[in-house]
Amino acid sequence: MTFKKQLAEALEQAVARVPELGQAGSDTILEITIEKPARPEHGDYSSSLALKLARLTGKKPMDVAQAIIKNMPPLADIEKVSIAAPGFINFTLSTKWLTGQVDLICRSGEAYGNIPPGDKTIQIEFVSGNPTGPLHVGHGRGAVLGSTLALVLSAAGYRVSTEYYINDAGSQLEAFHRSLFARYQQALGQEAEVPANGYHGNYVIDLAKEIIGASGDKYLKMPAEQAVSDIGNVGIEKEMAQIKTDLTALGVNFDVWFSEQSLFQSGQFDRTMKMLRDGGYITERENATWFISSTLGDDRDNVLIRSDGTPTYFASDIAYHYNKFVDRKFDNVIDIWGADHQGHVQRMKVVMSALGINPDRLEIMICQLVTLRRGKELVKVSKRSGDIVTLRELLDEVGPDACRFVFLSRSADSQMDFDLELAIKQSAENPVYYVQYAHARISSILRNAEEKGIDFSQAELGLLHEEAELTLIRKMVKIAEVIEVVAATREPHHLPFYAQDLATVFHSFYKQCRVISDDEAVTKARLRLVQAARVVLAKTLHLMGMTAPDKM
Repeated sequence: MTFKKQLAEALEQAVARVPELGQAGSDTILEITIEKPARPEHGDYSSSLALKLARLTGKKPMDVAQAIIKNMPPLADIEKVSIAAPGFINFTLSTKWLTGQVDLICRSGEAYGNIPPGDKTIQIEFVSGNPTGPLHVGHGRGAVLGSTLALVLSAAGYRVSTEYYINDAGSQLEAFHRSLFARYQQALGQEAEVPANGYHGNYVIDLAKEIIGASGDKYLKMPAEQAVSDIGNVGIEKEMAQIKTDLTALGVNFDVWFSEQSLFQSGQFDRTMKMLRDGGYITERENATWFISSTLGDDRDNVLIRSDGTPTYFASDIAYHYNKFVDRKFDNVIDIWGADHQGHVQRMKVVMSALGINPDRLEIMICQLVTLRRGKELVKVSKRSGDIVTLRELLDEVGPDACRFVFLSRSADSQMDFDLELAIKQSAENPVYYVQYAHARISSILRNAEEKGIDFSQAELGLLHEEAELTLIRKMVKIAEVIEVVAATREPHHLPFYAQDLATVFHSFYKQCRVISDDEAVTKARLRLVQAARVVLAKTLHLMGMTAPDKM
């Protein structure tokens, strides 16, 4: 349990002990929030609970605050409880508790701040790009968001499974097959035309040439339809291999790669459609099969089976989500989609009710667009191919760590500018460099201590009383709260901000406090503090899927 939750529980107990306050609190939904005080000198935590209760009871806020403090259970780790006008209750952590956390961090390692494992299961499905071309920058943002959420939710005690949904069925796949065969024919000097609804990117030409290099004119000797199918399958395999390679380079790995085709091969699709039909949620009109979503609150009905007999992506998604919730029994599912899927959210929520699933168990996060810049210059297309910028090109230019940090630096629902120049700049102006340099500096200090043969494992931590030292500890212990907030809000952008704050506080400590000095006892205490700082900073970087370099 984080310190914030402990304080909230103590305040709740105090209110319950004062009859007139407890009654007021029980008559309404009383949310007890713990915040950072407006001014540092007011302590570490603050609550406006007395102000809320004063409005409900008509009493003076300062009097309510006094009554709450008087009835609070003892808090061993709190040094001081005070009241600030007009009625804020402020808490100051004890120095003894703070310094004790230094040793706890060092002993716990990167498990520090984690929440004990529970039984709740969460599946996170993200990226899920069609295997008909390379991943682009937008896919990269979703990949980083999903993989970071998985790491944080695991640290928060959830049982997490990550999944990539391979769209290997449907009309788009057929269009890719025919596009690739046309490019293959053209490369071998034959007349052929790419379908109007096909894939016209230069990567298809490159892929056709690659297949020629491996198989020559093999596919020209087959019946046309067999050639389209066979060369298409080869192309899909190659695209999926490239997708997996690019994601691995970004530090993204999946527990499950789920094939859309398997829904049809296993009978899952037919069973799910029958369930909807038996429930009265399907109708036939205009030679097509419709889901009557308007009866469940959607603004219109939606096609499941087109007039030509082919299922829509929506129909496949219904069967896929039934598989997630009912067959595999995940407690919650998080889908991370691109901005172009915004209109798909409402109907997916609606269909959950039709399947007998609580819609609140499905969370859909929309990842907004990414604009690439090189300084002030807007980057619209790839220099290499003239098409959109691929994830691979971005990785080649700035590296995976910069990709991950920058993608995480804004909330998923806001559009973002990605400055390629800034991302590779080796200066404090670049937040990626700034944070990783802090870890490298810490590692350098500890290497120096090791070379000098200083054993600080039994340091006297009570000697840490300088403001810069205590400020650093206060920032380090916040990691548990950051994990809790990210897990609750599904907003990983809190991590890069925390990492920058921690790096700033460490750099400030380093300037103000000489770590290795003539005072042996203080040296050991500060080295133990530096060691703890390395643990927390490395943990934060690793939660973001980044490396923690020892040298830069």
